Amino acid sequence: MAEKTDWSRRSFLGMSALGVLGLAGCGGGPAPAPQVDVQVPKALLDQAAALRGGSVGMLSQKLYSEAANKALDKSLQVFAQATGTTIRNDLVSGDAGDMVAKMDAEVKAGTSRDLAFVSDRRFVGQLHNLGALTDVTDVVEEMRTLYGEPATEAADYCVFDGRWFAIPYHFIATGMYLRKDWYQEKGLPLKPHYTWEELRDNALAVSDPAKRRFGWGLTVNRSGDANGFIANVINTYGGAIADNTGTKVVFNSPETVEAVSFIGDIYTNPKYRPMLPPGIGSWTDSSNNENWLAQILGLTLNQFSVYADSKTKKNPVYANTHVFNGATGPALDRPLAFGESNSFVVFKGAKNPGLAKVVAKFMAGGSALLGVAKEAPCLVNPSWDKVWDSDPYYTSGDPAFPALREQTRAKLPVTTKTGYAFPQAPSPGEQAATAAYLLTDMMQSVIQGTRPADAVAATHARIVQIFEQQGYRQ
Repeated sequence: MAEKTDWSRRSFLGMSALGVLGLAGCGGGPAPAPQVDVQVPKALLDQAAALRGGSVGMLSQKLYSEAANKALDKSLQVFAQATGTTIRNDLVSGDAGDMVAKMDAEVKAGTSRDLAFVSDRRFVGQLHNLGALTDVTDVVEEMRTLYGEPATEAADYCVFDGRWFAIPYHFIATGMYLRKDWYQEKGLPLKPHYTWEELRDNALAVSDPAKRRFGWGLTVNRSGDANGFIANVINTYGGAIADNTGTKVVFNSPETVEAVSFIGDIYTNPKYRPMLPPGIGSWTDSSNNENWLAQILGLTLNQFSVYADSKTKKNPVYANTHVFNGATGPALDRPLAFGESNSFVVFKGAKNPGLAKVVAKFMAGGSALLGVAKEAPCLVNPSWDKVWDSDPYYTSGDPAFPALREQTRAKLPVTTKTGYAFPQAPSPGEQAATAAYLLTDMMQSVIQGTRPADAVAATHARIVQIFEQQGYRQ
């Protein structure tokens, strides 16, 4: 769901009209005016009083909705003007393969920004393992008194040796989407979850290439969505990249081979060709969004960016979308649906860590988050329990909200029949292996004719190399 790599800077200058004028020229084409009157709470104004005249550099993981990016800009602008500070914000795609390396290099060179928000599941473990992050336990404990508990997944991805190294910002749920009208035409049931085999067979049943109906909208080409799809199938079949400690590679197993065989068959067996849309073999992260919105897909897996887009752009597919939590496999009778948070990190050597922490506290709650959430409905959600109760929008703004909130409260870990508990311990090795697209490379090898068992064995060896580079002896 991510967009192309984008390093663009937006600066917000306290008490300066230039900051407001500069915003109008950012982001290319026009976007709707943000819907929320953003206010800085008095408690945070008091905390920022001693920091007046200070500045912070911030790195933001680019949101799929440009309107949401502009709403985020507005929140930063309001904070800067109210506190007499300066915030310089850079946008970057989370799927830029060198993002972690760039951030680490800047920390080591003493030129890093003060803070960033990034996916806790994908990046926080790597950054912590590199020694790039500051302990922010004090901030999280203060926020608990204000906002209650954060999403349960954050305790797995942001905490190391009992200390917090990332501050949950907003929650991003996992979701799958199918065309309920197509299912109903074929008499297929609408359920809270399915097996992967059911989804495959149903996708074939609803497909009709002559009507431009393609039941299967999941790619295995290099992309974040493909990484998530492949890993989910492997995990629900009973395999894993690493053991529960996150330190030992266990990828080469009969369960992983079975999962890879299942996925490979979808893209190589002529039986399933009618359900595959043209070009699916070369899709990037935005492709399934585009094809879903073009109303030619019967099923896709995505963060809620595609759902948000269909709603905000009044696409007819919104009314025909059945949202469900995901799929199960032989090793698990419930979906692996616990999402992730975009979380703030404060870098080692930050020039103004105090102001960075106040910015993080401001952005995670109240009108600052509400403005962003309304521009990316169901994609940007509260990470903190009491924030869900802070505005009627979160309780009645969309029928999907109750299920999304339940994901933030998911009882974790979820344990497979093979003994793997998800989410597992944060693993820099696993995060680095996923970021290197080893899973998608493996599936491309299978599609080109490599036996699944051989492809899994070769990928296992590549994963071992990455783990050893991260300092884990195998």
